[in-house]
Amino acid sequence: MQTILIVDDDKAIRYSLKRMLEGQYIILTAQCGEEALSRIKAEPPDLILMDIKMPGRDGIEILKEIRSFDPKALVILMTAYGTTETAIEAMKHGAFDYILKPFPIPQMKELVEKALALRRWMKEGVSYASEGVSQGDEDRIIGRSPKMQEIYKMIGQIAPSNVTVLLRGESGTGKELVARAIYHHSLRSAQPFLPVNCAAIPDTLLESELFGHEKGAFTGAISRRIGKLEQCEGGTLFLDEIGDMSLATQSKLLRVLQDRRFERLGGSETLQVDVRFIVATNKNLEAAISNGTFREDLYYRLNVVSLTLPPLRERKEDIPLLVGYFLKKFNRELKKNVAGLTPSAMDKMIAYSWPGNVRQLENVLKRAMVLCQGEWIVEDQLHFEKEWERVEVEEERRGKTIEDLLDLFFNEVLTLPIPKGLDRISILERGLILRALQKTGGNQLKAAKLLGIHRSTLRGKMERYQITKEIILKAAKSPPG
Repeated sequence: MQTILIVDDDKAIRYSLKRMLEGQYIILTAQCGEEALSRIKAEPPDLILMDIKMPGRDGIEILKEIRSFDPKALVILMTAYGTTETAIEAMKHGAFDYILKPFPIPQMKELVEKALALRRWMKEGVSYASEGVSQGDEDRIIGRSPKMQEIYKMIGQIAPSNVTVLLRGESGTGKELVARAIYHHSLRSAQPFLPVNCAAIPDTLLESELFGHEKGAFTGAISRRIGKLEQCEGGTLFLDEIGDMSLATQSKLLRVLQDRRFERLGGSETLQVDVRFIVATNKNLEAAISNGTFREDLYYRLNVVSLTLPPLRERKEDIPLLVGYFLKKFNRELKKNVAGLTPSAMDKMIAYSWPGNVRQLENVLKRAMVLCQGEWIVEDQLHFEKEWERVEVEEERRGKTIEDLLDLFFNEVLTLPIPKGLDRISILERGLILRALQKTGGNQLKAAKLLGIHRSTLRGKMERYQITKEIILKAAKSPPG
C-alpha cells in the first residue's frame, strides 16, 4: 500500500485529509517542516501533501530541501492564498502540483491518484531478462524470442545516452514498458519521469499541458501554469501517441528539440530546458507525412533512434512465457491458486492472432482466471472479445493504401456507362465529395479535412458539380442500392 505524508500546522486539515484518504493508503502526518524532513529521511513516502504557510520554515523552503536529496519526490502544495505567485513559482522548484484551499474532495482525490500513478511509474523498475516471472514489484518485458532479444540489446545500448528515442508498434505491444525500461537504465534515472498521452488530451489543452501558460493566455487561464517541460527539468519526458499531436503543437515541439527553448502560452519569456525525450506511436508516421498530418522535419528530429516492437502474432513462442507471468501475477492479485492452462486451452491461445497484442492477452487471461473455479483454465473459459476482432479488421484496412483499394474496383468502374457531358474521373470525384459532405452533415470544413483539400478548393468543386444542400440531403435520405 502506498504511503502519503500530510504536512500542515492546522490540526483540523490534517485530520480531514487523513479521514478522506485512509483505508486506501497508509497516512502519516507532520505539523511542521522540520518534523516532515525527519520522517522523509527516515522512510520516504510515495506522496507529500504540504501546506505553504507554516510556522518556521515555509513549505517552499522545505520543498527545496526535499528535492535536494530526493529529486523524484512528489509534493503537492496546498495554499489558501488564491492567485499568489508564491505557489505557482513553487512549481519551478519541483512541486508536482498545487491546490487551493478550501478544495473540493473529488479534486484532491483525483490529484492524489494522478500523482501516485506517476509514482508507480518512477518507482517500480522494469526488467527485460528472459526469465518468465518476477516475484518483486518490478514490471517485466517478457520474451525469449529472437525479436525480443534484439529489443533487449537495443534498450541496453540506447538507455545510457541522451538521444531521443522513437518507439513504434501496434497498440498493446508494450511501448510504455520499454519507455520505462530505457528511463530506469539511463543516466537520468534519479531525475523525474513524466508521461503525457497526446491522444488523451484535447488539442486545445495539450499545448498548455506541455509548455504551460501565463495568466490570461486564454479563457479560464486565471493564473500562470507551469507545464510538463519545466516540471521535468533534468529528467525524461515520455510523449505517448505522438502521431495524434496537432500540427501547431508539433511546430512548438520541433523548436524544443532543436534548441531546447520554448515560451509558455501567452508569454514572451524564452525558457531553456534540459529534458530527454522518448516518444511512442502506433501510427504510420511516413503515411501521416504524405497526407499532411505530421511534420517531416519533426519526424527526422524524433527518429534519431527508432525501436519497433514486434506484434505478438510474430513471436508466438513467447505466449507460454507470458501466460506463466500473468498467471503468477493474477494469482497474487485475485488470491487464486490456478496452476495453468490445459493443453487445448494453450493451443487456442497460441493459434489466435492477438490483434490487441500483450494487453489483450493479459485481459483475456485475467477474465479466465476470474471465471475459473478449479485448478486449470479450460478452453471454454477463454473468450476473445469481438471488439478486438473489430480492431483487427480496422488495422488491416488501415494498412491498405488508396492504390490497393483502387485495384479492387477499377475494372468494375471501367464497365459502367458514362452520363453525357461527364467522364469517369469527374464521376468519382463528385461521388467522393458528396459522400464526405453526407458523412459530416454538410459541414464543408470537416468534409474538406476528410478529403485532404482546402475548404476553398472544396467550394469550387461543389460549384463545378452543382452540389447544393438539397442534393446532399436528398442523397442522405436515399436508400442504398
